[in-house]
Amino acid sequence: MADVTPPNMLQERPRTPAGLLSNAEKDRLIERGFLGLYRWYTARSQETRNWNPDRSFDWRALNKDLPSELVTVLQGFFAVEQYAPDFTSNLVHLVRRSHGRSHFQLRWGSEEEKHADAWENAVLFSGQRSPEWIAEYKERLKSQTWELPFPDAIHNLVYTVFQERATQLNYLNMMKIAQGKSDKPHLQGFSDPVLAKVAQTIAVDEAAHYNFFLEGVRMYLYYYPERTLNAIKNVISQFSMPAATLVPDWEGFFETVYRAGIYGPRDFQRDVVQVAFRNMGIESRKALEEGIRKTREVPDFEGGNFKTTAIWDTFDYGAVEGDVRRLHVKIQDYEKEIGFDLYDPTEFVTNPEVPVKDHQAADD
Repeated sequence: MADVTPPNMLQERPRTPAGLLSNAEKDRLIERGFLGLYRWYTARSQETRNWNPDRSFDWRALNKDLPSELVTVLQGFFAVEQYAPDFTSNLVHLVRRSHGRSHFQLRWGSEEEKHADAWENAVLFSGQRSPEWIAEYKERLKSQTWELPFPDAIHNLVYTVFQERATQLNYLNMMKIAQGKSDKPHLQGFSDPVLAKVAQTIAVDEAAHYNFFLEGVRMYLYYYPERTLNAIKNVISQFSMPAATLVPDWEGFFETVYRAGIYGPRDFQRDVVQVAFRNMGIESRKALEEGIRKTREVPDFEGGNFKTTAIWDTFDYGAVEGDVRRLHVKIQDYEKEIGFDLYDPTEFVTNPEVPVKDHQAADD
């Protein structure tokens, strides 16, 4: 699990007091959770979201009079998704020793590739960009390489939670505009059923991706709360959308997205950060930062106390444990369908590090 545990932590693992799970055992439990989640996710993806970017939409019927600013937005969506090969290859390499995570990233990449093709089709069939322009634009995009925003796996896992939620929100708001539901005066009266279907279809994929990564972060929160909360704090303090430094005229694209009511700083705080925090049992950014500060003031194990003593008040650990338990029930039900339970079942193991009163509350 060296590629799943942040590299700088490998040589700093604390001694494990009697009765607590070792880091190696925590890593094994998280890996088993990821493997089971990956298998469940793949089956569900194939059953419910097996669409094709060319055949699933009536591209000939796309409105040829799309507002120019919406074409700019579509072009930006297409540009970001063009880096799907970089997103996939870099993340696969980072977690290559984890069966569940590395194989999921391959599945994720195949779904992101469809998004790139669908948004390219939208730009092409709008009639406002020529095939030659699109080809030249792609070459310009691919002349640069996207790199991981963080050097270790746990930070990148946390980053994808916020990034996938933000991307889903962008596409959902584009869907509303295409459904004729914009509250912006300059976009009222516009609608396009084809564009609405494209945006909705891709947004559903992004929601599925968000949930996968969220489940992963919850497992880390359960077994490595302090490390994970620190990663969350670090990520949101320097968050930016992927490829923001690579896409030509990103500022113009972002301004257009903002003016269209699709996405902006307020949306990030209200509909990305707060939603993700709620799903992870964190009250607010202020509560997160205050909890981490208090934790750092507690003596570590060498001083006779566990360094994580104060961390339990930082977030709703009982809610997280309930979510992790439900994830394992879902995995176990799937394994029973296949027959894995007869040979190599996934089991949920409680974290004995949790204070008894909190742990009992989670069971009630």
